[in-house]
Amino acid sequence: MSHAIAEEDPVLPLTERLGAASAALRALPPLQLSGRIGAVTGLAVEVEGVTGFLSVGDRLVATARDGREVALEVIGFRSGRAQAMALGDLAGLGPGMPARIGGEATFSVSHAWLGRVIDPLGNPLDGKGPLVPGRVPRPVRTAPPPATARSRLGPRLPMGVRALDLFAGCRQGQRLGLFAGSGVGKSTLMAMLARQAECDVAVIALVGERGREVREFIEDDLGEAGLARSVVVVATSDAAPLLRREAAHAALAVAEHFRDEGLNVLLMMDSVTRFCLAAREIGLSAGEPPATRGYPPSVFAELPRLLERAGPGLEGKGGSITALFTVLVEGEDHDEPVADAARGILDGHVVLERRIAESGRFPAVNVLRSLSRAAPGILSAEEKALLSRARRLLSLHADMADMVRLGAYRPGTDPEVDEAVRLAPRIEALLAQDKDEAESPEAAFGALAGILAGADAA
Repeated sequence: MSHAIAEEDPVLPLTERLGAASAALRALPPLQLSGRIGAVTGLAVEVEGVTGFLSVGDRLVATARDGREVALEVIGFRSGRAQAMALGDLAGLGPGMPARIGGEATFSVSHAWLGRVIDPLGNPLDGKGPLVPGRVPRPVRTAPPPATARSRLGPRLPMGVRALDLFAGCRQGQRLGLFAGSGVGKSTLMAMLARQAECDVAVIALVGERGREVREFIEDDLGEAGLARSVVVVATSDAAPLLRREAAHAALAVAEHFRDEGLNVLLMMDSVTRFCLAAREIGLSAGEPPATRGYPPSVFAELPRLLERAGPGLEGKGGSITALFTVLVEGEDHDEPVADAARGILDGHVVLERRIAESGRFPAVNVLRSLSRAAPGILSAEEKALLSRARRLLSLHADMADMVRLGAYRPGTDPEVDEAVRLAPRIEALLAQDKDEAESPEAAFGALAGILAGADAA
């Protein structure tokens, strides 16, 4: 009888055995490869014993003397050892201590991250509980989309800031640089854009920001309305160089998730300069020779890989990343290496000037030095004529300002100068805007047309 049962269903025992074997395999702890720290020099940690299983960018987890785990990232190889840097404090690490392979850096982004403040490793910083992970993890660092497969720039993106909508018009998927020294209103302008720009999601990266200013920016400048549709990635100035560099890549990974969902994302990063400073520390620790103003060559190789990740998505996907990258110009030198490299990669630049900020006009945008390379594609013939005339009047007024102030110019000598002296202050007044004030591009162009039409009528 038993023989008959076995013949009726001979596959059942094999299926049960395979199921049991599969369950047993899943229950086994994952294999962990471990090496040991060979040396610690400055910021660099040399790990031996696992070199053949690692590549640049892989993560390691070292165990300090007190049992604390310290995350490391491989930045190079030398003499058969992996060169790594810590994403935290090096205190307690020394030769002979274990370091196991930790895998690749990934993010599991979800829509539940909106309204949250996180660190570059995906840990919450706002005290609102753990983050709800997405279904599919994605690498923190990825290659930019293929150039020939990307969509074209989209329509006009209303920024809600008159100076930008008028003189540096932005399109969906465009990348603009915000060039300024410290203390001229970059954070306030970023907060205005996060609240007022027409986008589905805003991603804000604070790279190397002063710790004191993080809460002020989030609570006072950004506010509840801005934070509700934003993800803020923070690495303060006291964070390890790897964390500061990782903050920029992590923000791009978050923005790419929402872009791949078909959403229009506004990415703001403050600042590219601090990202490059962190990359310089990493490169020098890896033994690279300093080149331009102390920056090793890897900095200027990594910068375009970061900036090119922003922009339009793949053709037919629908989403885009419109990006605003701030660049700190040292001593108002707009030709220093980072500023010069960023300006050559981005699709335009907006210049904030200390002289304008000191005069009390905010945002302190110098519209004569600002340029959007994509603006001609969204401006009508009438708008181009208005802007051309307004720029000419502002430029003429700037050239003659000292002579007028000293009384060396007599009214009536040149009708065009008279017009510039009369209208330039009104245009400057139009550019002034409170941080809680929002206005559409159509209204801004209408106001500018009214100023110039009033002069024609006179």
